[in-house]
Amino acid sequence: MTISFAHRANAIRALSMDAVEAANSGHPGMPMGMADVATVLFSDYLKYDPTDPKWADRDRFVLSAGHGSMLIYALLHLTGYARPTLDDIRNFRKVGSPCAGHPENFELPGVECTTGPLGQGLAMAVGMALAERHLNAVFDDSIVDHRTWVIAGDGCLMEGINHEAIGLAGHLKLGRLIVLWDDNDITIDGKVSLSSSENIPARYEATGWHVVACDGHDPASIAAAFDAAIADPRPSLVRCKTVIGKGAPNKGGTSKVHGSPLGADEVAAAREALGWTHAPFDIPADIAAAWADAGKRAAAPHAEWKARLAAHADRAEFERRMAGELPDFDLDSYIADLLANPPKVATRKSSEMALEPLTENLPELIGGSADLTGSNNTKTKATGPLTAENYAGRYVYYGIREFGMAAAMNGMALHGGIIPYGGTFLVFSDYARGAIRLSALQRARVVYVMTHDSIGLGEDGPTHQPIEHLQSLRAMPNLNVWRPCDAVETAMCWDIALRTWDAPSLLVLTRQNLPQLLGEDHVAQVESGGYRLRAAEAPRKVVLVATGSEVEIAVAVRAALEAQGIGADVISMPSTDAFDAMSPDYQAHILPNDMLLVSIEAGTTFGWERYVGRDGLRFGIDGFGASGPAEDLYRHFGLTADAITPQIIARLAA
Repeated sequence: MTISFAHRANAIRALSMDAVEAANSGHPGMPMGMADVATVLFSDYLKYDPTDPKWADRDRFVLSAGHGSMLIYALLHLTGYARPTLDDIRNFRKVGSPCAGHPENFELPGVECTTGPLGQGLAMAVGMALAERHLNAVFDDSIVDHRTWVIAGDGCLMEGINHEAIGLAGHLKLGRLIVLWDDNDITIDGKVSLSSSENIPARYEATGWHVVACDGHDPASIAAAFDAAIADPRPSLVRCKTVIGKGAPNKGGTSKVHGSPLGADEVAAAREALGWTHAPFDIPADIAAAWADAGKRAAAPHAEWKARLAAHADRAEFERRMAGELPDFDLDSYIADLLANPPKVATRKSSEMALEPLTENLPELIGGSADLTGSNNTKTKATGPLTAENYAGRYVYYGIREFGMAAAMNGMALHGGIIPYGGTFLVFSDYARGAIRLSALQRARVVYVMTHDSIGLGEDGPTHQPIEHLQSLRAMPNLNVWRPCDAVETAMCWDIALRTWDAPSLLVLTRQNLPQLLGEDHVAQVESGGYRLRAAEAPRKVVLVATGSEVEIAVAVRAALEAQGIGADVISMPSTDAFDAMSPDYQAHILPNDMLLVSIEAGTTFGWERYVGRDGLRFGIDGFGASGPAEDLYRHFGLTADAITPQIIARLAA
């Protein structure tokens, strides 16, 4: 017996409204409205294999409208993924269920990325599509040849990041990217017309996209639109005209189904309207079997792909990159040369110097900058431009799109086969912060290169001088923030960042030149996050803790104190995150509580009491910066050895 299209689509609708009703929380409208589009996609177009969710050449599917998470949970269950089970779905939005309120990539295979913050899913999909084209150019069609599909709602298209993302995708002509717009004319507040009257198709067309429309409830119309999108060499927006909450006779088509359960009466009415007579969470065997068959559709293509991979000349390299394993390479000889020939350079330059051997030996490194290449020092000899004419390039010119760059890097990292890094000024991390947070939440292996890290950038003034940024970024869970003090520490920070596969790293780098302070004995200690760079010679009374450019100041303060018979340690703390992960005994050894503890950092003093105590001294800047030469600004804000040393002596004498 052939199961009708309506029955298959209604299985999605039933699971969605039942799960939201059981949780008494969620968004039933979008899954019910897009059930028909999703049924066509997962039955006839999307390349996937539930028995191998990590198949390297699968199509990527991104539910950018992550509030409609029951859509993907229903699809994964129906098509045969091991999870979510029906019990998982029954426990939708409950602690312990992988069916979280919004899809999370670390909870369920088949969820490519964590979505919910609107617009970011689509922007990550741009990165995935870019990764596919790059790896295709490096390897070939026989093992890399897939598409990236996105379901996005009105909110995704309104968010500012959408402008950045589609501009980049259009410019790079990412024709393997297809966005399915759930055009239901409803937001939480009501009709879209309450807040927007723009011509979205025209906006997409203006950025170089192909646009096609369909009736989102007519499978033939949907399929025709998909075919047109696949045939066009440009990225495509498929405008799917839908009714939100399709099947709910009283609330469908209104904002009442957007973010609230239907309610028992409306669920019953929807069942009647849809002709769905089955109990909650009950999927009849014949419908379940039809969906399971859809999930088996790629079994033969997958087997053929495995055969091609087995015979491919670059199989080992492809598998290494997709597994995220680094080749047999280290920076030992480079660091030895630094120790033998100490440079005095800005740490942004130190980063560029380290990137030269790294990018030469790690072909998976793909760099870029948000229009600050010459300032961030992110381009190397090995990283030629990645363009629409040369996807094999390894450097992306992101333009002035910090948020879009960060989200695209998330997508590239999650796609696999690439370790992306990208640069901007530290103060502009504010523009990228939403994507940086998703890097951390998704455990994405992304490296952020943030330069011009303090008042040391000089004359550009307080709009460009970070103050609160370091501590606010350090407060973010699973984000490794590193602020090195010289060329050796910078190289080690890069090494550590690249070997960290389950978290993003953020390198905070100077504009001004810094002397080399580390010796051979210090190299292995950098990974601890905080270590003794200089030990007291006179009887120890003070421990100076500093980061980045202020370590040089701490060394000068120590010299002044030692000259007066006051012993002082200098602790370089490039990463408070790494230091916090050390044992309590190690932390107490480095920061003994019977000493005067002093912190020095050219940013807010907020948070440093955690390390120096409420009785310690904290030198920093608790207001905005100023415009002027860097040396003058350090004097103006009292961040010099001459200004700090007398205050320490006075505290010791008190």
